[in-house]
Amino acid sequence: MRATRSGLLAAALLGALTGCGNADAREDAAAEAASRFEASLRASDAVRGCAALAPGTRDELEQSSEQPCVRALPEAGLPLAQEIRGVDVYGRQARVVTDRDTLFLSSFPGGWKVTGAGCTPRPEKPYQCLIKGG
Repeated sequence: MRATRSGLLAAALLGALTGCGNADAREDAAAEAASRFEASLRASDAVRGCAALAPGTRDELEQSSEQPCVRALPEAGLPLAQEIRGVDVYGRQARVVTDRDTLFLSSFPGGWKVTGAGCTPRPEKPYQCLIKGG
């Protein structure tokens, strides 16, 4: 009986550690996607920036601006962030807080994509975002 309990405890601990590692890997992947998006903005590389957007976000940007993403993204007025200050992952969604912006991302089969950018918190209301998915 004691061996069974020890085995169950070891399995539970291993599961907890594996889960933490998985969460860390997802946080790292979301942070990397946000960093690539921010780097594309700083480099004025709208092609890479648009590729980093989720399909619905890109569509919403193009519809609201009435121009292609590569022209609309530079005109969106997004703040240019330099450093990531925090990452929160909830299932397939992530929030990445930078020194000048808050980004929201979703996990897609090809990796993390930006669903909201230029987002500022509002007390007791949802974030207000310059770019967001529809």
